[in-house]
Amino acid sequence: MKINIRKETIKDYKKVETVAREAFWNLYFPGCCEHYIIHKMRNHPDFIEDLSFIIEVDDEIIGGIFFAKAKIISNNKEYDAINFGPVFIHPKYHRMGIGRKLITHSIELAKKMGHRAILILGNPKHYETYGFLGGKHYNISMPDGKFYKGLLVLPLYENALKNISGYVSFSEVFEINDDEVDSFDKNFDYKEKKYQESQKEFEKTSTMLDD
Repeated sequence: MKINIRKETIKDYKKVETVAREAFWNLYFPGCCEHYIIHKMRNHPDFIEDLSFIIEVDDEIIGGIFFAKAKIISNNKEYDAINFGPVFIHPKYHRMGIGRKLITHSIELAKKMGHRAILILGNPKHYETYGFLGGKHYNISMPDGKFYKGLLVLPLYENALKNISGYVSFSEVFEINDDEVDSFDKNFDYKEKKYQESQKEFEKTSTMLDD
């Protein structure tokens, strides 16, 4: 199995969106929006192209990771940070360590580029292995001032978050509506939207407070 991590090219766009759609469909809610977010992100000023990659197995695109600018708002000051998402691997290639290669590749590059910290929304059990801890550990909350278990933080150098506390501000590129997504989704083959157990788990994790 030959694994290759590389930059995305224009001719990859539709394939990447299709793979993302396969990876996320009905995972967090009926249907998905991540393929549209990727489409929208590429031309957004907050997109960090230098950290965004696709991954191939035997010359076939099977996943990707996309980064955007984020901020920590602290006492009316803004501190630059970054976040990744969507990050995905085609379900056919899950539990083979491929996603780990992709995420680790981008994290190591982000460190070399001097970024302060990565802030993400995700399941702690999936990301603690990379060194992410809950926002509460760093006194970083969501904009509502609450600490959720799903807000995870990874400083990228020593004392990167020293004397910084506040709330995270994610890029507006993630602000979408159902009509936009439904319209974009018509460019792809029909897939049925339906409920599955992973949606209940996602709702539970995303709303759980870190008390």
